[in-house]
Amino acid sequence: MGEKAVVLVSGGLDSATTLAIACSEGYEAYAISFHYGQRHRVELQAAKRVSERLGVASHIVVDVNLRQIGPSALTSEMEVPKGRSPEEMTRQIPVTYVPARNTIFLSLALAWAETIGARHLFIGVNAVDYSGYPDCRPEFIEAFERVANLGTKLAAEGGRFTIHTPLIGMTKKEIILKGLELGVDFSVTHSCYAPLPLGKPCGLCDSCLLRKRGFQEAGVTDPLLAKWTSRHSD
Repeated sequence: MGEKAVVLVSGGLDSATTLAIACSEGYEAYAISFHYGQRHRVELQAAKRVSERLGVASHIVVDVNLRQIGPSALTSEMEVPKGRSPEEMTRQIPVTYVPARNTIFLSLALAWAETIGARHLFIGVNAVDYSGYPDCRPEFIEAFERVANLGTKLAAEGGRFTIHTPLIGMTKKEIILKGLELGVDFSVTHSCYAPLPLGKPCGLCDSCLLRKRGFQEAGVTDPLLAKWTSRHSD
């Protein structure tokens, strides 16, 4: 068995591909997901499915109620933007931004990594096809890695943490093709910010539109949408 790595798994196609990459590189993967007060639990169900399919050593879900911290369309009943163009998505930070979310998630993942003796963390942030979140940029990851190597017992005793961001410079098309190459079953993932009853993707939020464009550019049918279409036709 290879070195241990903590992988942040949200249940989306980015985190599923990131987990597959960590496994393909020989790491013993420990998946961590978060129940953070998001408006639905569909993504946590997807995270569980993804983790099981890829055979992680352990998968934990940490409770941290970010609804108490500040407003976001993902942690309140605020309306989720729909039908936006790629230019509109990156023009300003959208209301789907959750204050300091990746800082909080990485901190908790770091704590678990230190506890289980893992020196590697994987996160599926992307700075190409994304919704303009500031905590998805390379500068943020580099800064957090410095924090990890300044404020932990492991680092103080001569160890070192490495934060891996294998998708950070990839387009959604490239991410999808990489996931397919590694055998990711995208039919069990979930990307939608505002799913309809039973978890069906809305098809119009930023995340749905980015996913749709990625599959179109990859020349591949999205198996998740195919699954929902099949259900509707039954």
